[in-house]
Amino acid sequence: MFSSIAFPIFEESIRDYHKFDNVDQPINNPYPKDQIEHLLYLKNWIDTVQWHLEDIIRDPQINPVDALALKRRIDASNQERTDMVEYIDSYFLQKYKEVHAKPHAKINSESPAWAIDRLSILALKIYHMNEEVNRIDATPEHKVKCQEKLNILLEQRQDLTTAIDDLLDDIQSGDKYMKVYKQMKMYNDDDLNPVLYQNKK
Repeated sequence: MFSSIAFPIFEESIRDYHKFDNVDQPINNPYPKDQIEHLLYLKNWIDTVQWHLEDIIRDPQINPVDALALKRRIDASNQERTDMVEYIDSYFLQKYKEVHAKPHAKINSESPAWAIDRLSILALKIYHMNEEVNRIDATPEHKVKCQEKLNILLEQRQDLTTAIDDLLDDIQSGDKYMKVYKQMKMYNDDDLNPVLYQNKK
């Protein structure tokens, strides 16, 4: 099952990041570039760095100039995240290119890679909620509340991994088919964001 490959790689990426816990730490991807594992590790590393950038920018004492620089870095990270999703979907399109959809085949509401994107974020939620459960300076009440949330996240992981594997099985059997739309993000595009293209005049 694909999720049994993906989720441990997400956990590995998160653990590797937290060895340094530094948003500027260079990635050290252990997987060859021609393998899907490489894309999965890279995808989660981008998500993990962005998770911590989002934490930093919410510091109420942050310098406004630093906040603006962080906001632009987060925007760039969002674009990278989208690009990685499209790369992963390209992998699945290639993998299943010989599959002929059955006459009754249906399309899913999201592509496999966007579901995998949600699984990557879920891995981060589980990691950090588990940290809260085990925080030495936290009150017992805080730990109980976080444990309840962690239990829900773990249930969500089971549901999401099952849904991803079922979707891939359905695509492979021809019961569903893939149709991938490029995200066409506009806010980073000099030709589509009015603030950007008006400043080019």
